[in-house]
Amino acid sequence: MQGRSPQPSMELNRLLLLTSFLLHVKEDRASPTRLVCDNRLIQKYIVEAKDMEKGVGQCQALPPLSCPAVLPLVDFTFQQWKSKSNETKRREILCDLALLVGAAAAAQGQVSNECGARQLSQLYRHANSFFLLLQTFSWEAGHWEPSCSPHSMEQTHITSIFLTYRQLVQGKLSFFFYDLAKILCKQGQGDSRDPPCGAR
Repeated sequence: MQGRSPQPSMELNRLLLLTSFLLHVKEDRASPTRLVCDNRLIQKYIVEAKDMEKGVGQCQALPPLSCPAVLPLVDFTFQQWKSKSNETKRREILCDLALLVGAAAAAQGQVSNECGARQLSQLYRHANSFFLLLQTFSWEAGHWEPSCSPHSMEQTHITSIFLTYRQLVQGKLSFFFYDLAKILCKQGQGDSRDPPCGAR
């Protein structure tokens, strides 16, 4: 008797990614739509990114990394950002997050300082959660492939990893969720989110 071989399900893969995200961010129990539509959540993640950056700055005697961290250049102009499609923005942020997750993981293997290691572990979890979440949004067929080569820089200071993460969350990620809110949050509640600072 010839059986049918099960085909991989894109919906199942997205469900697994979303479940992983919810487990990482268990204190919020946030669905992707809630994260996008409830401005308080992204503001919470911005505050947490600032707190992590401040926390690692208070760690004592953090040596420079022996192997430099490869970090994305996350600066952007608002006019350039407006001209991109949501899918282009999503893929660009995924590339940035992929570098950040890799940099945090590599730095963890080099840091013996308990304070620095704890902050790096927290940053890794947060960045990886966003990385998984953004893979559940897509406007094009197929899965995201890590084939991009974003503009990057090498840094030996651990604090640079936290600075880059905070800039990414406060900048591209916040603007991206604002753009998504205009699509996902209109039904039933209007366009209720305030734009990020500088958005007009």
